[in-house]
Amino acid sequence: MPGEINPVLHTINGENRRTFERFSVSPAYTEVKVRVPGEPGLLEGHAYDISEGGVRMELDRAIEPGTSIVLEVKLPPGNAKGAPVEEVLARGTIMWADDDGVPGPVVMGVLFDEFATNVDRDRLLGRFASGAYHRAA
Repeated sequence: MPGEINPVLHTINGENRRTFERFSVSPAYTEVKVRVPGEPGLLEGHAYDISEGGVRMELDRAIEPGTSIVLEVKLPPGNAKGAPVEEVLARGTIMWADDDGVPGPVVMGVLFDEFATNVDRDRLLGRFASGAYHRAA
């Protein structure tokens, strides 16, 4: 259908329509903790890239798209050597999950609905401004 939005790729007719620039982070060093309201415990995983608008992450199990979550992303120093690991807290919505039904990690896209505080948002934007991370394709 002409003009139809693909929520997975955030494109319209093949053209990138992302609102926020994405930055690559090292999954091995970018820990994510997720709490699904109404479920016990935390889910732990890793982020692949992040923007002011959301994060692409991996967890050991899928979360249904449309589910509201609370997440903490630990931002590694990246290219900003000597910078501390900083935490960003936010509430978000699972937009998509790449679950092939095979046991193992599931990659998901999260849209940030709101940051816990303005300090969390500023911390994220400060890390981007520092040049700590490379722009994602």
